[in-house]
Amino acid sequence: MSVKMILKRAAATLMVLMCVMVPAGNILAGPASEISSAPAGEMRGVWISYLDWNSWPKDYDGFRRSVDATMDLCREKGLNTVFLHVRPDGDAMYPSGYFPWSKFASGVQGKNPGYDPLAYAVESAHQRGLKIHAWINPFRITGYLNRYEELSGSNPAVKWKNDGDPANDRWVLEHQGEYYYNPAVPQVRQLIIDGAREIAEKYDVDGIHFDDYFYPTVNDSDASLWFDYPEYVSSGASLSAADWRRDNVNQLIRGVYSAVKSIKPQIVFGISPEGYLGNLRSDRRLFADIDTWMTQPGYVDYIMPQVYWGFEAKQNGQTAPYAFENCLNEWICLKKKGNVSLYLGLALYKTGTNTADGNEVPEWLRRNDIMSRQVQAGRDSGQVSGYCFYELSSLTRESAAEEVAKVTEMFR
Repeated sequence: MSVKMILKRAAATLMVLMCVMVPAGNILAGPASEISSAPAGEMRGVWISYLDWNSWPKDYDGFRRSVDATMDLCREKGLNTVFLHVRPDGDAMYPSGYFPWSKFASGVQGKNPGYDPLAYAVESAHQRGLKIHAWINPFRITGYLNRYEELSGSNPAVKWKNDGDPANDRWVLEHQGEYYYNPAVPQVRQLIIDGAREIAEKYDVDGIHFDDYFYPTVNDSDASLWFDYPEYVSSGASLSAADWRRDNVNQLIRGVYSAVKSIKPQIVFGISPEGYLGNLRSDRRLFADIDTWMTQPGYVDYIMPQVYWGFEAKQNGQTAPYAFENCLNEWICLKKKGNVSLYLGLALYKTGTNTADGNEVPEWLRRNDIMSRQVQAGRDSGQVSGYCFYELSSLTRESAAEEVAKVTEMFR
């Protein structure tokens, strides 16, 4: 690990220790306290993923009805923002000059559905007073429901593989059966930057949004798992491999921020990273330099960590370091070091389920007000500017109905 990173982590740890922690057993872990009114400008959102797109009809009339019903539902639940998946796997839910049509838009990657889904979604959201952020997975090419053999011949990943040019053979990497754009390649980063710029130029979106898919888990001691380690060796970098990878991601983030702001300064750019800082600062995966993003200008306007744990999460019989209150306090400490807005991504999808959390009976089954208490905790802190729920289908899931009703009451 480089001296720079050691000092950065030491400073981060000291900052956490200096922060005033919420005492154990406080009101946040018990029944909800008196509901406070929403502060002005509070963001209240939901993620609409490629899985939702996959369930929508592909014909224009059916698609419009589904989108309109979704936007109506969001308004009904007191939400004001939607985070819409527009590039889940190096593809596009809109006519792009860089990426092929997504199979989730038309049924087959590369096939034109005959209309512009993103244009209609933006129109539908804005007609209902909702803001819309275009959600992008920057490096992922394949994933759940999207295999390599299904990729279009117009996909850059396929074209580079088949063009007979050895210079671009490692611009796409296979890693544990999945394919990724190589973050170490400047041309790859520029492709992703240009794709974000294209959205800002063509659509009246309110934001550009990345989630937590950056680097996969790597092992530089194993050639089958070292991913872009050969590029690191050939680079001659003085940084450690981990810091070099963080810098690769940082170059992308700075480039997207600059491109978007050069087109429409009012568009916000934000990232939704993993929610536990202890994991996020790993030297083996993601390489998301959260400490830089939140303390230095020119990276992001907001951070929305996926704090997907309850108040009572346990590890080895003790309150887990990633339990909600612990995460909230650590993110607030980091937020105070810069000028980036802090939103919270919350696990609506776990409510009313048997998702293991280290307790004999999961908190998700024993409580019906976890979401509302987490929103209340954010409001009480005075440091959280909004909340986003994963995911859309849980807004109408019967086992989540009581949780949804409580947050709806807070949002109206």
